[in-house]
Amino acid sequence: MSFFKAYDMRGEFGVDFTLDTVYRIGRWLPTVIGAHRFLVGRDARTSGGPIHDTLCRALVESGAEVDDMGLASTPMVYFMTASGAYDCSVQITASHNPPSHNGMKVSRHGALPVGYETGLAELERRAASGELPPPVEGGLLREVQYREDFVRWLVNWGLDFRYLRFAVDCSDGMAALFAHEVFGPNAVYLNDQVDGSFPHHSPNPLDPESRRQLVATVREQGLDLGMVFDGDADRVMFVDERGEFISPDCLIPIIARHFLKNEPGAAVIHDVRTSRGAIEALIRDGARPVMGKVGHAYAKILLRQEKAVCGGELAGHYYFRDFYCCDSAGLAAMIVLAAVDAAKAEGKTFSQLLAPILCYAGSGEINFRLSGDAHGPVGDAAIAALLKAAEAFGEPIGRSDIDGVRLEFRDGWINVRRSNTEPYLRLLAEAADSAVLTKRVAILREAIKPYLQK
Repeated sequence: MSFFKAYDMRGEFGVDFTLDTVYRIGRWLPTVIGAHRFLVGRDARTSGGPIHDTLCRALVESGAEVDDMGLASTPMVYFMTASGAYDCSVQITASHNPPSHNGMKVSRHGALPVGYETGLAELERRAASGELPPPVEGGLLREVQYREDFVRWLVNWGLDFRYLRFAVDCSDGMAALFAHEVFGPNAVYLNDQVDGSFPHHSPNPLDPESRRQLVATVREQGLDLGMVFDGDADRVMFVDERGEFISPDCLIPIIARHFLKNEPGAAVIHDVRTSRGAIEALIRDGARPVMGKVGHAYAKILLRQEKAVCGGELAGHYYFRDFYCCDSAGLAAMIVLAAVDAAKAEGKTFSQLLAPILCYAGSGEINFRLSGDAHGPVGDAAIAALLKAAEAFGEPIGRSDIDGVRLEFRDGWINVRRSNTEPYLRLLAEAADSAVLTKRVAILREAIKPYLQK
């Protein structure tokens, strides 16, 4: 797939993109975005230094005024983009991708995301044209220090979790820049030295292997919970006191309760993959759930449109109106910790707090690599086959075509969608009974077999 994705730019450095690609992007970005004052940050990946230097040089040659944050988490860049009134920002990161990958996340003034539909397509066209805009005099580059501003903003929320015993896995990534100051001296810290080679495990918390060390620590030390950040610290995921992984969408209601206390009836956004248990919990708590497309470039716009207080995704992104409608894993973690701390004071464990939400059996996201392009005729045929097979589950009581197709049944639902970032067709299923879920997933797997890559 192209280096230019639906939400950002991302790929294997030296394979999907080169420094020449980065230079061309930097030369065209001010023109495409209509921006002059830029903020640039990066994670610690080994290719980050050369990419950073090339991008900054190209922006300066285009006449831009560039403030360089150096090492930063992605939420740090969002925070300063908006609070510092920058025209545009670029965070150099490949998020949770392997160490050999890198990329760029671009935001406009106010930390509005730039996705493929809102600028990246034009940037791709210009960068591939073989032409460059004429250089402009007057560009400049200067270093800035914003880390303390971001940490102060988080700490000033005043959330209390002093009686909890928990583990924090920074994944050798950008969470190490703020974790100790935000979560305090009583936490057990894992992999809290920044190292862009990610020596201890993958920076992707959705990978069970990436959680193995955290799970062992929680169980061996009898902790109340554990949490793990991804490489650029814009996502956070949790395990409970038993070391059991919690699907991130099921924490949306826990986070939303913090805001619904003062704003009953407020909108809370979620994506098409969200558990029915989480949606039902939001309704019980008096929220107005709003379903949207998968991906931060869509979620941030939807949050603004609905004037929602917060929201979240299955991938572990959590969005906040009070954080410029952007995702902040740090704030999400603090709110969850405070909720578990309050539950502990009432004699409840983390798993007991979540029990009313975790009332459906879910398949998790199942990825299928097709024999052809998932966005082409093979993908169309595979989706049609899955929907045909789902007729065996009974008459649907609802359907959403916001992102792929989500069919609602009396006792569960399925969602099938084309990935915006990888060459996969993605399937999720949920049912009130685990035996029913197993049977349905088997039916769907059989239906898609003819379309899979051999």
